[in-house]
Amino acid sequence: MIKVEKLTYGFPAKDLYKDVSFTLEMGQHCALIGSNGTGKSTLADMLIDPEEYLYDGKITRDEDCRIGYAGQFSVRDKDQDCTVFEYLSRRFIENQQEIAAVCDEMAKADDVEALFEKYQTLLDMHEAMDGDNYESNIRKSLYLAGLTDIEEVSLSLVSGGEYKILQIMKEMLLAPNLLILDEPDVFLDFGNLSGLCRLINGYKGTMLVITHNRYLLDHCFDKIMQLEGCDIQEYEGSYTEYRCQQLKEKLMRRIQYIAEQDEIERNERVAEELRLRATLMMNPVIGRSVNARQSRVEHLRGRQIKAPFIEVREPEIALPDVVAEGDRIVLSIKDYQVAFDKDLLENVSFDLKSGEKAAIVGANGTGKTTLIRDIMKGEDPAIHIGEETKFACLSQLEGETLDEDKTVGEVLDAAGFQTKDSVKECLEKYCLDEDCIDQRVRQLSGGEQNLLQIALMENSEAELLIMDEPTSHLDVCAQDALETALEEYKGAVLMVSHDFNLISNCADYVLFVEDGTVRRMRTRTFRKMVYEKYFEVEYLETDRKRQELEMGIAQAMKTDDMAAAVKLWEQLEKLC
Repeated sequence: MIKVEKLTYGFPAKDLYKDVSFTLEMGQHCALIGSNGTGKSTLADMLIDPEEYLYDGKITRDEDCRIGYAGQFSVRDKDQDCTVFEYLSRRFIENQQEIAAVCDEMAKADDVEALFEKYQTLLDMHEAMDGDNYESNIRKSLYLAGLTDIEEVSLSLVSGGEYKILQIMKEMLLAPNLLILDEPDVFLDFGNLSGLCRLINGYKGTMLVITHNRYLLDHCFDKIMQLEGCDIQEYEGSYTEYRCQQLKEKLMRRIQYIAEQDEIERNERVAEELRLRATLMMNPVIGRSVNARQSRVEHLRGRQIKAPFIEVREPEIALPDVVAEGDRIVLSIKDYQVAFDKDLLENVSFDLKSGEKAAIVGANGTGKTTLIRDIMKGEDPAIHIGEETKFACLSQLEGETLDEDKTVGEVLDAAGFQTKDSVKECLEKYCLDEDCIDQRVRQLSGGEQNLLQIALMENSEAELLIMDEPTSHLDVCAQDALETALEEYKGAVLMVSHDFNLISNCADYVLFVEDGTVRRMRTRTFRKMVYEKYFEVEYLETDRKRQELEMGIAQAMKTDDMAAAVKLWEQLEKLC
């Protein structure tokens, strides 16, 4: 299908790929993973339009390769005066109309050779898309995604999550040989995520999907490609298997590293003793022994393992060091109401106390982001943030908390990182490339922008964090780091999220948006609801155990307690 050989490409300030090679075979469902800012989206774009890039190496595609693409940001079509079914039908109807028009031209033309070639091309496309059965195929896809009830709904009235699923469905219905999806899961509620999973698994063609969502990674792919350190690691198998083998390799290499360090230290001690004796005795034989020992030390150092795919760095996220103050109310909402997308959110009242963590959860299009934006603005009389309460915000809306025209360096300088060393330390902690200082904020990836917003919170002294989808776009390691930081944070948190693990592990309770209002729900009740309505309880519980074991392994390795780490990995292997 596609073969990439020795691909090298980058920007003046940053290399992305060095001699990268991989293949995508017919029918494979491949997940492309990697740390934020490693160039996953750029790589996908290069596969689609290689002629737009100046690169070294070779990208080879089959002659009949047709590529479909759905990006991570859903931009609504300007012409939305149609139903969902009409929107999904449009390309098929246009193709049929073009075929009919060419037939009319051929009936009147004296020379039909050129027209016949155009007719054949259109007919081939019609057959490739299964155009004769497009109506039934559309209905099958809507059923698979759980969206049959919006078939005749105006496109302008569907939620953002539904629209994103429809964009993906539209590409799938055109039956490309290769379908590329860039973070298709971002911002999707549990119902739409479940529908996306079914659509991906029902698709018979080749897929390359950029995602950080563990549920999709565990359920939808038979090949994993990880992009790190300008190189790619290919793995034939599931993400769970890959992750397990990756941890095993990391353990073995760490054990080997410790043994090598002991050997290096032992040889250095012997060499130093021999050097001292040679100096005192002026013995050339001892001198040769010193040289031999030194060569042995250099040899041992030279064979130490360097593994970009094993030692993937995790951001060192540190939220403000604050103290919760009893039952002090930091945020109060009384009888809030707002109209959005022709719907109404009303009778919303709740208080958030110092030290409490609450997650606003609900289906796409129910007004969660509208509510969180109004809290951030602080202009609605129904919303009151405590007068003595310092707060910080993380937004997914362009320009709301970050000036996209400023450079990263300017943003950090304005936030109090005023020395070169403090800026460098901040970028290193949050796994942001040092060369990004001079980049405009808008040039960063979605995950890098989120990490930058989180980094700004560290110096804010905020007692209240207001966060809209904080784990969206973050790679798996960064998600884990943020989850740990939020668990340790002593201040109050109000976050909109569809991240099951983040909600389950960090929220004291859930504010569930349903039927035009918000009701408080225990986290345990929320988990039970998710189990019953969307995902398999066995998978979610097993995945939680896997994550706990992975965190235990990481902690044991930090103290070089390798016996404990190996024991935990053996437990993890049984769950994989």
